[in-house]
This record gives sequence, structure tokens and C-alpha cells, in this order.
Amino acid sequence: MTNQYESLTDGIRVTVRPLFSLAQSALANGGFVFSYQIRMENLGEQAAQLLFRHWCIHDAGGEDQELDGEGVLGEQPLLTPGQVHEYQSFCMLSSPAGHMEGYYTFVRPDGLRFRVAIPRFQLEAPLPPRDDEDGSQLMN
Repeated sequence: MTNQYESLTDGIRVTVRPLFSLAQSALANGGFVFSYQIRMENLGEQAAQLLFRHWCIHDAGGEDQELDGEGVLGEQPLLTPGQVHEYQSFCMLSSPAGHMEGYYTFVRPDGLRFRVAIPRFQLEAPLPPRDDEDGSQLMN
């Protein structure tokens, strides 16, 4: 079952579905890959164009990053009322847990810029049970 996280800011709903990617991860080397699907939906009455993104990525291993950039995946989608834009991306952590959150900067046709919250979402790799010293299994 996939967790879903949602926020609504100024008529723009952002939904996030994170997923651990075992196939892309290198667990022995401390590389945990998480993909996430983003859905942006304009529930308002005015068009809005995405200009920039800002991410805060927290790795439970102690590493925090902030990332800024134009658009998403090279696009700056224009969302008219009722329109949806979806994309998928990923991040890599050095530990099996962390979280991400941030915001998008949008602009209205009249030039008004505003921030749309990206809800904080948890990144958790389901780890297999490990053996205790006496041979019994423990859950992480």
C-alpha cells in the first residue's frame, strides 16, 4: 500500500505518492533510492504557471539538502482551471529513512507570484528482518 500526502494552497492541490525502489538501490553501499509521483491540480478559477521548485530533503543519517530549480523536469506547466500536471522523480538517501517537503512558485496571468506547499512526505525503506546474535529474528 502506498502512502499519499496532500496539500491545498491558493487553489492548487499537490498530491505526493512516495515509493521505495529496491531495484535501483545499492543497500550494501548505503544507497537508498526513493521515487515519488507528484500530481498538481488547479482547483481554482484562474490559470497558474509553475515557475520554480524548492525542495528540503532530510536524510535520517544526518544529511540535509536544499535544492532549487526552474520548473519540473524541464517544464513550466500552465495549469488552467481543472487542469492536472503529473510527473515522477526520485531522490537518493544514505539511510533507509527520511522525508522531503518544499514548495513550488507559481504565477497568475496578472503577474502575481505565490508559493504552493509541497506536503512533507516520509521516505521509508521496508527492511527485511535481521538475525539477532542468538539466531532469533528481529524486525527493524
